[in-house]
Amino acid sequence: MARRILYPLYQYGNPQTRVFRTDYFLTMVRPGVPQPEDTVQFRIPMEMTRVELKDYLESIYKVPVAAIRTRIQHGSMKQRDHRNRRIKKPDYKVAYVQLAAGQTFQFPDLFPEKEEVIEPGSFEDTQKKFMEDERQRQKGDPRQADVPYWFGL
Repeated sequence: MARRILYPLYQYGNPQTRVFRTDYFLTMVRPGVPQPEDTVQFRIPMEMTRVELKDYLESIYKVPVAAIRTRIQHGSMKQRDHRNRRIKKPDYKVAYVQLAAGQTFQFPDLFPEKEEVIEPGSFEDTQKKFMEDERQRQKGDPRQADVPYWFGL
C-alpha cells in the first residue's frame, strides 16, 4: 500500500529541509497494439487512482491530460517453480492516458535498422553466398509436399 506520511506544520528550532518524493512509481509501456498518437500507456500501482495519476502527470511532468482509462491486468499462471507448482505472476493496473488536444507522443526509435554494406570478396560476402547455396541445396522437392526427403522413391 502507498505511504501517506503526514509531516508536522511547525517544528521547534531549526527544522531540517525535507525532500518530498512521490508515493508511486510509474512505468511507461510500449503498447502491443497500435494506439492513437495522443494516447500513452502506463503500468501503475494497484492503489493509484485516476485522479492521483492526473495530478502526478500534471504537477510533476507538466503534461496536459484530457482523459484517463484504467484496467486491471491479471497475472499469468504459466511459470512453475522447482517443485513443479504453478506460480502466478502479480496483477497490475494499466492506465491509458489521453493527452490534451494538439498533444502527441511518439516513442523514439532507439535502435534503428542499419543497412549492411558488404564488400565483395570479404568474409561476410563469402559466408552469405555459402548460406544461400545451402538453402537452395536443402530446399525440398515441391512435388513431395510435406513428405520427408528420405521417404522418397
